[in-house]
Amino acid sequence: MLLTKKSGAAEAGMRPPASGRSPFLHSLQRGLSNALPTMDRRAFLRRSGLGVGVGLAASQLVLVKKAGAAEGRSVGVGAGKIEVKRTVCTHCSVGCAIDAVVENGVWVRQEPVFDSPINLGAHCAKGAAVREHGHGEFRLRYPMKLVNGKYERISWDTALNEISAKMLELRKASGPDSVYWIGSSKHSNEQSYLMRKFVSFWGSNNCDHQARICHSTTVAGVANTWGYGAMTNSYNDMQNSKCALYIGSNAAEAHPVSMLHMLHSKENGCKMIVVDPRFTRTAAKADEYVRIRSGSDIPFLFGLLHHIFKNGWEDKKYINDRVYGMEDVRKEVLEKWTPDKVEEACGVPEAQMFKVAQMMAMNRPSTLVWCMGQTQHSIGNAMVRASCIVQLALGNVGVSGGGANIFRGHDNVQGATDIGPNPDSLPGYYGIVEGSWRHFAKAWGVDYDWIKARFANVGMMSKPGITVSRWIDGVMEKNELIDQDPNLRAVVYWGHAPNSQTRGLEMKRAMDMLDLLVVVDPYPSATAAMAAMPGRPEDLNKNRAVYLLPAATQFETSGSVTASNRSLQWREKVIEPLWESRTDHMIMYQLAEKLGFGKELVKNYKMQKVKGMDEPLPEDILREVNKSCWSIGYTGQSPERLKSHMRNMANFDVKTLKSKGGKDPVTGYDLTGDYFGLPWPCYGTPELKHPGSPNLYDTSKHVMEGGGNFRANFGVERNGVNLLAEDGSASKGADIQTGYPEFDHVLLKKLGWWDELTDVEKALAEGKNWKTDNSGGIIRVTMKNHGCHVFGNAKARAVVWNFPDGIPQHREALYSTRPDLVAKYPTHDDKKAFWRLPTLYKTIQDKNLADKVATKFPLILTSGRLTEYEGGGDETRSNPWLAELQQEAFVEINPKAAGERGIRNGERVWVSTPTGARINVQAMLTERVGPDTCWIPFHFAGRWQGADLLAYYPNGAAPVVRGEAVNTATTYGYDSVTMMQETKTTICNVERAVA
Repeated sequence: MLLTKKSGAAEAGMRPPASGRSPFLHSLQRGLSNALPTMDRRAFLRRSGLGVGVGLAASQLVLVKKAGAAEGRSVGVGAGKIEVKRTVCTHCSVGCAIDAVVENGVWVRQEPVFDSPINLGAHCAKGAAVREHGHGEFRLRYPMKLVNGKYERISWDTALNEISAKMLELRKASGPDSVYWIGSSKHSNEQSYLMRKFVSFWGSNNCDHQARICHSTTVAGVANTWGYGAMTNSYNDMQNSKCALYIGSNAAEAHPVSMLHMLHSKENGCKMIVVDPRFTRTAAKADEYVRIRSGSDIPFLFGLLHHIFKNGWEDKKYINDRVYGMEDVRKEVLEKWTPDKVEEACGVPEAQMFKVAQMMAMNRPSTLVWCMGQTQHSIGNAMVRASCIVQLALGNVGVSGGGANIFRGHDNVQGATDIGPNPDSLPGYYGIVEGSWRHFAKAWGVDYDWIKARFANVGMMSKPGITVSRWIDGVMEKNELIDQDPNLRAVVYWGHAPNSQTRGLEMKRAMDMLDLLVVVDPYPSATAAMAAMPGRPEDLNKNRAVYLLPAATQFETSGSVTASNRSLQWREKVIEPLWESRTDHMIMYQLAEKLGFGKELVKNYKMQKVKGMDEPLPEDILREVNKSCWSIGYTGQSPERLKSHMRNMANFDVKTLKSKGGKDPVTGYDLTGDYFGLPWPCYGTPELKHPGSPNLYDTSKHVMEGGGNFRANFGVERNGVNLLAEDGSASKGADIQTGYPEFDHVLLKKLGWWDELTDVEKALAEGKNWKTDNSGGIIRVTMKNHGCHVFGNAKARAVVWNFPDGIPQHREALYSTRPDLVAKYPTHDDKKAFWRLPTLYKTIQDKNLADKVATKFPLILTSGRLTEYEGGGDETRSNPWLAELQQEAFVEINPKAAGERGIRNGERVWVSTPTGARINVQAMLTERVGPDTCWIPFHFAGRWQGADLLAYYPNGAAPVVRGEAVNTATTYGYDSVTMMQETKTTICNVERAVA
């Protein structure tokens, strides 16, 4: 099928998007890459001796930019109106900037922004083809409804009227918790924030988004170790590292442009270690590759610590001054994780363990990178904390070149996590307790009692919702076992791919049982096909209604997006919404109007006209964020400051992200001291001009220059042990040089600093702490006047006493190929009413042992990303230029395992798992995986256990490439803290498919 498409594209004269780069310049850049240090485009042209003429040959946009088109102003060229809009790639979390050339309203070409300190003028395959995402011919163009198994076009009015009527009917019959809202990590910050506000006004905490199934274990584990649950440093700062250990991260394919920074670091002598069950493209660049058994991260990491402690390589002063509980970890590691036990559990011999530990210890600052290879496990929170503990032992946190560089997946998964639809928090990680609700009621300009009345009862207002990883159980579980009155009866998929979630067979059943399923997306996603294909007759709800609503892409609106390093960037609108698509925030407002709370939702925003309809102004939504999310410093990044940064990217250093000085020629804003994108926390009001925090917890800088220390978020004492930092460990220039708790009105008064507030600030700050003081006065006085950090100065926790395992424990996966290790490292006991649902651990693991499942499914099954596709893959597999590069779903299997099964390279095979699923893919024989492991990319959907689902997509909106989803076959298993799904360690068998 794809070959036909490929031929058709050629015959029609279709060409890949032009990069606009001269072959000469491209060749020269490549030839000089090893000789020149990292530099921006301007420096490159100066150093290389290229004149203005060659620069123009390399980029026809140079003069356009000088004419002001980079700010979206038009320039007359010939008969057409040409504009250049600056936006950000919508795929991974690196944050690559793009200049989009628009002629008479049509996006005609693109160019990577050479001045961007993040992508340095580079794109990966996905970024280079991103124009097609906006103008893609396979988009969902109109609202549609499933009628007799086929999607039929309907009007927006009909769709909104019918959907809202059904929701109100369900609300009346079963309460607000009967509807489940799945938000998106593709939403802008403003849309993510508005989504959480929308669900709050609906009266429920039953909402979530992609972060649950990619980095929720990171957020929980890291935040509970030292304060904030995010990447501590940046891609850029890795150029200052002397050693980098990647574990469960295939950055070369998942975050290709991030590798530029690592490769520059290697040119400066940085050692690179890659730890992964699979020899990846990232591993190919490593100085040392370590193959571990999937799921054995803790034995490996504690094996490193064994050698670090045994040889005295730990940073003793750092641990004494800034870390709590390391002695308990040290005792356990030295006694329990001896080299023989480490090799038994993870497969790495003592000599290699010693070598890696020595590389990390002798080449400091050393950084540690992880991704979903580490997070997606039933003990993901513990694995994450083990990584944190390694860095604390080496004194690598809070230093340039060190830290925990946690690469997020989607373009705004960081921002959506920070201020979006989480089931256990309000924007800014404010808990769902009364004080937080009152804080946001005030910010939203509504009465607290009005919000409370929207919920089924006051208890549900403070009860964390069901997670997106478990919504299917919210539908199918016995009602008496669910900790809410109704089962789920409706689900809204708002920019989320179902094939990225586990237990696909059960998900299909759950979809069929719903009363209402709504999909809001620029592309219909696999949800549309799964909902339309026939299922088990006994599951089908005959009254079920399914709707598809065409959302605009992020190129058809404006707003901010947060990269993995916590920098915010502002996207300009590139094109107007195409066909009948509408922006997500417009749809939220229109649906809220139908549901009865539209006026409350947009009370604080100006409205603008788009296609003749009212739409909330994104800048005003961000201003509301700025006035409410004090807790994580989303308050200093005003739209005006962000836009100045986007216009003046060349002003920022590519290693430090710090401005080189100068003023924005458009507004006169002084960029001096700012870090690019004002990485959060950017404290106080925009007028305070905090520069952002490039590296978290860095005591070598003043807090008003981006410095910090560990957060006092866990009390001041534990069992008689002081949890506050020791003398001399405060940030540079702080008036208090010892540990101290977080600041509130009481502490300010005790210190005699209260009168430094204005009278207006005093009135707002009375009775408040720094997170709920809407004047920003406590932050201003504490940080600017006294150099102290408002969240206190405490020790990081090597022991997290409020988690199931205070010291991280290795526990075998629920589905393990090693019964001998299950006996030594069993899983958790079952949990009742955990995130409103019962969660099984020991029951499943014991049953698997009794049934000898490992003998029937002897291969470990894991999954990961490809360069060409992203996420669930529907939009990238709908892009002809990317579809051409990767045309088949496949399984990587070791030649030894394949030979035992009579499988030859390129043959069709069946991959089966204990769920009863059998998926049909192509076999790729490769030693990238060991004889015990299989690997499948997770971006595919559109085929179901051998059958093509083309007939079940809306006409004209099926992806170019369709393939089996690995998660059709993946098994049950969830993290004991966050409900992260266990996708990286399950089991399977592979057999040759007989024609």
